[in-house]
Amino acid sequence: MAEDENKNLEENAVEEAADDAATPADAPSEAAPADAGGEAAEASEPEEQLSPTERRKRRRAGKNRRQRYTGTPAERAAQRDAHRKKKAVQRRAYRLEQRAAHKAAGPREGTPPVIKEPGVKKTQQGTVVSSKNDKTIIVAIEVMEAHRIYKKVVRHTKKLTAHDAKNDANEGDVVRVVESRPLSRTKRWRLVEILERAK
Repeated sequence: MAEDENKNLEENAVEEAADDAATPADAPSEAAPADAGGEAAEASEPEEQLSPTERRKRRRAGKNRRQRYTGTPAERAAQRDAHRKKKAVQRRAYRLEQRAAHKAAGPREGTPPVIKEPGVKKTQQGTVVSSKNDKTIIVAIEVMEAHRIYKKVVRHTKKLTAHDAKNDANEGDVVRVVESRPLSRTKRWRLVEILERAK
């Protein structure tokens, strides 16, 4: 009798263990209706609130998305070729319209030539400090400027090299020079007239 009771207890323990092992597998099927109810609840809830920027991004992403091709690689290639041919026809028609509109506008005038008007040339007045070189004089010009920070009037001298074709000017003469094209490495001025001769 004791042996029979022990066997019954062992069988009951084995059955309980089997039931415990089967419970997790059965749990999802029991929990499924609850999940379905949760999905229904989620569907009834309002959609997520998006910022205007995010809304605009999603709208544009849907608009400009490339065409998707489906099927086997050969079918996708055929779809792509058909799409490209369609686009080529549209492009050709658009270009023909543009060409016709261009011709209908009639002949156009070319770009007019640029007429370069000579600007006013700078003139300077100064004293000749050297006339030793042939056809060249060095003219000293006194410049008075306000200091850019301290605003004190500062006087300084700058020297110009000028072209004197006749070797007419001498040291000490007051002359007027005008700017010209580069005549040498340093000469960018030309003698116009002698205002006052040196005494």
